[in-house]
Amino acid sequence: MKETYSRTKPVWARMNEEERKATMEYGERYKKFLDTARTERLAVTEILRQAEEAGFKPLYDMKELKPGDKVFWNQKGKSVVLAVIGKKPVHDGLKIVGSHLDTPRLDLKGNPVHESDGVVYFRTHYYGGIKKYQWTCIPMALIGVVYTRSGKKVEINVGMKDDDPVFYISDLLIHMAQDQMKKTLAQGITGEQLQAICATHSEENLAAKDALMKFFKDTYGIEEEDFATAELELVPATKSRDVGFDRSLIASYGQDDRVCSYANLEAILHAEPGEYTQAALLTDKEEIGSYGNTGMESSYFVKVVMKMLALQGNGSLLEFYETMENSEMLSADVNSCMDPMFPEVTEKDNSSLLGYGIALTKYTGARGKAGSNDANAEFMHKVRTIFNEAGVAWQIGELGKVDQGGGGTIAFMMADWGCEVVDCGTAMLSMHSPYDLLSKADAYETYLAYKAFFESR
Repeated sequence: MKETYSRTKPVWARMNEEERKATMEYGERYKKFLDTARTERLAVTEILRQAEEAGFKPLYDMKELKPGDKVFWNQKGKSVVLAVIGKKPVHDGLKIVGSHLDTPRLDLKGNPVHESDGVVYFRTHYYGGIKKYQWTCIPMALIGVVYTRSGKKVEINVGMKDDDPVFYISDLLIHMAQDQMKKTLAQGITGEQLQAICATHSEENLAAKDALMKFFKDTYGIEEEDFATAELELVPATKSRDVGFDRSLIASYGQDDRVCSYANLEAILHAEPGEYTQAALLTDKEEIGSYGNTGMESSYFVKVVMKMLALQGNGSLLEFYETMENSEMLSADVNSCMDPMFPEVTEKDNSSLLGYGIALTKYTGARGKAGSNDANAEFMHKVRTIFNEAGVAWQIGELGKVDQGGGGTIAFMMADWGCEVVDCGTAMLSMHSPYDLLSKADAYETYLAYKAFFESR
């Protein structure tokens, strides 16, 4: 069994050849998932496809639950819960791994199409925390759904195939950017300037915008008013790629938090059914505070647990809270990695290192731990023991220096119900950029960690 904790020896150097092979194979499956699950809707579709192939059935159709049953809950096509019923009653507690499927992007506004000097643009509103200047001059794909006046659902996915057109947000050329270059990075590109070029051709007797709207009508049956009832996202069209001669890293859009979500999926599919019910929670809206009826601030997870309790003869609100107090959870979200190019923002001895295993994070929050769950020592010890006994490579991590960084996860929401929770996920570089970077070894250890947690007592 490999050494599980080290600040001097990377995971790859601790692995045997079989483990290295498994790491690289996992990386290929993960990249395929990233390129398929470009939005939270597409992620749910792919997750349910794999789950149903593995024998998971809708929880809302079940009449009873017995040990070994595999069930799922689809929350409006944007969040999903997968559960494997344990030998003990659900009331005795759950083993939960909670990750999120949404990731920073650009959403089209309700009235997005406009023309300026012969160029047709999509107006956007950015979703989640981004550095706006990073989203210019890259190929973008348009993915989502539109509902027409008649109620027809139209699915759009343009930009990910090699022969698809892409969309593009321009930036000012360096030759004329003297004034722009004097601004701060935050001011150089404004939110209203994140407008994607989508057409320029006009036709006889038609302006460029009118020609584009005619194309929408002829191709999709969409009229301009229909954009008001659409949910369309612009996401980077760049495919996932290996980085480095040794192919040790993966660069891709959306790895926060789909690296943890994919590990969560693989873990629930491959874990041995345990004493306790295992629940893979893959939720939406984390990047904007977990609001909305598909985010963790809503009641859908409560309903999922109470439904499972009811199918075993329980189901009161009191029994829900008792169940949660008996439950344990890994808040499966990414952490920052120490970047040797920007060492001034991290305190090296307490920061995650690239390629050193899954990051166990006692607290998140900002400055005085504001907004943090701050896991207790007893649960930290239990999780560490699980990882050590299962041979999982792990490390500690925090989000930057005390007065520098900060961030939050869904951990505190689950803790509000009495659940034991600790943040635990993959460390990465360039988080929230259009092309995040992380270690294949860390991604694989994340999967091993969640699987070991599901199987633990």
